[in-house]
Amino acid sequence: MRSHRSGPAWLTAAALTVAVLAVASSAPLIAFAAAPALAIAFWRNALAAVALTPVAAGPRRSEVLDVTRGGRRRDGVLCVLAGVALAAHFGTWMPSVQLGSVATATALVATQPVWQGLIAAAQGRRPPVAVWVGIALAVGGAAWATGADFGVSVQAVLADVLALIGGAAAAVYTALGERARARLSTTTYTWICYGTCAVLLGVVCLVARLPLAGYGMTTWAAILGLVVGAQLLGHSMFSYALRRTTATTVSVLILLEVPGAALLAWAWLGEVPRPIVLPGLGLLLAGVAVVILGGGSREKRAPEASLADAADPV
Repeated sequence: MRSHRSGPAWLTAAALTVAVLAVASSAPLIAFAAAPALAIAFWRNALAAVALTPVAAGPRRSEVLDVTRGGRRRDGVLCVLAGVALAAHFGTWMPSVQLGSVATATALVATQPVWQGLIAAAQGRRPPVAVWVGIALAVGGAAWATGADFGVSVQAVLADVLALIGGAAAAVYTALGERARARLSTTTYTWICYGTCAVLLGVVCLVARLPLAGYGMTTWAAILGLVVGAQLLGHSMFSYALRRTTATTVSVLILLEVPGAALLAWAWLGEVPRPIVLPGLGLLLAGVAVVILGGGSREKRAPEASLADAADPV
């Protein structure tokens, strides 16, 4: 892989490989953990916020204070709203992984770029024709996969719907995050966002009386794996790579999470996708790829912000 900016190409390739593996492990770890999905989501964000606190309270302290108490409160509001959207994303997608199959849930939540294109159109930005073609393919693929699950159970269909909502919520999260990241550091933004998300999910867990403790060691290991892997390491490596390669390249590589998650689920959990669903998932991923590549000529002014944030919800 050639880099369009300075830096060893092999190092960029290594960073992207680590990032894809890290985010691909997310769904199988959620399915493996013997804990409620919302509780896992709470700990994933709470522990990530705790891990970022030394930096937020140290090198970034002045920026954090300026956002929370100073003259940049509008940026703080954007961070909080992004945290609300992130809570909606985790609160729908993570249960979908436990209710349905890892492969289908991961593929359906990967429709995020499609929702992103629709948000852009609603904001008055006209996507290229190729983007609309990709959206049509992705919608057709999603309809195929979801329709195939009608013959399985109501629970499987519910899982599909939750995963689609999770993809839409992730697009809202990214759109808000892009605006905040235009003026804030990654640490300040993610610390406030993850903290907000954790508080909201914690309240939901308490109201629903979901247990937040008393898990076995394997479940805690899975939760820590989510924090270190998808939540921190995957995000960091994508952010590093985005300084040295194109945003479109990274966007397409993020799609490798889908087959990666399916392979890990097969190896760890013995979960094999049903053959009837595979053509729909393939069509869906093709549509998402067309959306990304079709919009590549109109990359945003701050691709690092938007795509680094896009890698966060997996």
